[in-house]
Amino acid sequence: MASSEMACVYAALILHDESISITEDKISALVKAANVDVEAFWPSLFAKLLQKVSVDDIVKGMSAAPTGGAPAAAAPVGGAAPAEEEKKEEEAEEESDEDMGFGLFD
Repeated sequence: MASSEMACVYAALILHDESISITEDKISALVKAANVDVEAFWPSLFAKLLQKVSVDDIVKGMSAAPTGGAPAAAAPVGGAAPAEEEKKEEEAEEESDEDMGFGLFD
């Protein structure tokens, strides 16, 4: 995300945290006070979006979103779950390194 977008996000969060209505002018004022140059359309876009969508809903949606990693795959029918298979493979790899007589810290 570009710095101009992030500045508008932070400005909107500050306004929301202070229970101040989020408007284009108020976002622009906060961004200007922070000495961040943004293109004129960003504050307008954020203000229009946040008139339709609650900041609380966005924040709650972000906390429920998965973080990092690959998406979980569905378990195959009649078989073990992928996580269990990966765990078994990792254990087998660890055992094979120990059998060779050397390890990471030897």
